[in-house]
Amino acid sequence: MKKITRKKLEEALAQECIDQSRYLTYAEKAREEGYSSVARLFQTIAYSERIHSKKFLKLLGELGSTKENLLYCLENEKYQAEEFYPSLFELAGMMNEIDPLVGFHSAQQTENIHTKLFERAMESINEGKDLTLSAIHICKNCGFTLEGSPPPTCAICGLPKENFKEF
Repeated sequence: MKKITRKKLEEALAQECIDQSRYLTYAEKAREEGYSSVARLFQTIAYSERIHSKKFLKLLGELGSTKENLLYCLENEKYQAEEFYPSLFELAGMMNEIDPLVGFHSAQQTENIHTKLFERAMESINEGKDLTLSAIHICKNCGFTLEGSPPPTCAICGLPKENFKEF
């Protein structure tokens, strides 16, 4: 594949992923405001964007085996936790931008947790076994992720356990 084509496929993949995430977030907001059909429309279009992104991942050769996909995710989460968010946190601090500072900090803390979960998954895959997981809970406010029962309050943002979603 020519470099320019690959670059444009990568840009298209990024845009489709952004759109999917944005539309799912918009669907939640529409549902909160009582617009169930608009929410369904957002979700429907988000699903279409997901199909596009899957196609572009395949064309880029970036949809591998579970082990290959885990390795990518593990490296990506490490990069975000160790380099990406710390640099954004530092920039927001220098600019005295408190809300982004808090957002980058909570994201960085969560990426560390994701890294550990992906490491466990990789260990299981390397042993030829599926990962053993109990319930996973995510704070709907900051993304704090934990396996097991949620604490009385979120370890990152302090909101009550009712703010956690179970997976």
